[in-house]
Amino acid sequence: MREEVEDLKKELQEIREESFAMELLKDQRKQNKRLFIVIITILCMWFATVCAFVYYINTTGYEEITEYEQVVEGDTNSSINQTIGG
Repeated sequence: MREEVEDLKKELQEIREESFAMELLKDQRKQNKRLFIVIITILCMWFATVCAFVYYINTTGYEEITEYEQVVEGDTNSSINQTIGG
């Protein structure tokens, strides 16, 4: 009698392990893990891109830009003064 009960328990355990619902749950867990890894990877890549962009902006320097703007402003002001003043 005890052997039959143990056999039934083993069969029940096998049915639970091999059931379609358990397979779906296992697949869903794998899918969630992959999605989590993909999201973390994308966030890391985005963060690296932002850091590289900030580094690039800081290395180009604002002095070159302001010197260029001053030259342009100086040329336009002198040409305006020449046309107005004579």
